[in-house]
Amino acid sequence: MSLNLKTDSMGIANWLFVISCGGEGRDYRILRRREGDGCPVWGALQMVGDKWTMLVVRDLVAGPKRTTELIAALHPISSRTLVGRLRDMQRDQLIERRDFGGSPPHVEYVLTERGRLLLPLLDALRNLGAALDCNDCEDRKARADSYCDACPHNLQKEEARTTSVRRRQDDSIVLL
Repeated sequence: MSLNLKTDSMGIANWLFVISCGGEGRDYRILRRREGDGCPVWGALQMVGDKWTMLVVRDLVAGPKRTTELIAALHPISSRTLVGRLRDMQRDQLIERRDFGGSPPHVEYVLTERGRLLLPLLDALRNLGAALDCNDCEDRKARADSYCDACPHNLQKEEARTTSVRRRQDDSIVLL
């Protein structure tokens, strides 16, 4: 028995267990795990499944932010972790970096249209957090003398956002 890593023509890794039956000289290949496998959930989690991505999105919904503003808003994130996450989000086209030059350099980050596709997910996470009572607002107010941005006490009543998911002709793009 052996474990082999094979890559298909698309570069997707496949883990195979190869079981050899010596007496009969046959190999039985059993596919155990395939990275990605074309699953949209897997692909989405590669972009937003870490600890900080949705928090960065939450802070950029209000408008462009500088790196120092994001560090302050996302305390206790380190600057190294934030910069790495911002680079990943740029690569995934969720945010855009705007460089205004100057000394010191003036850089802002803003959500792209692709990044705005995450807003229904952000709303769902906010509602889930409220339903699970993840944030005891009164306790937070007593400790920090403020409510968090996602607190129901700070949220203004918005019109219900209706989203419909449909696939465009080019099936690589899903519209919300």
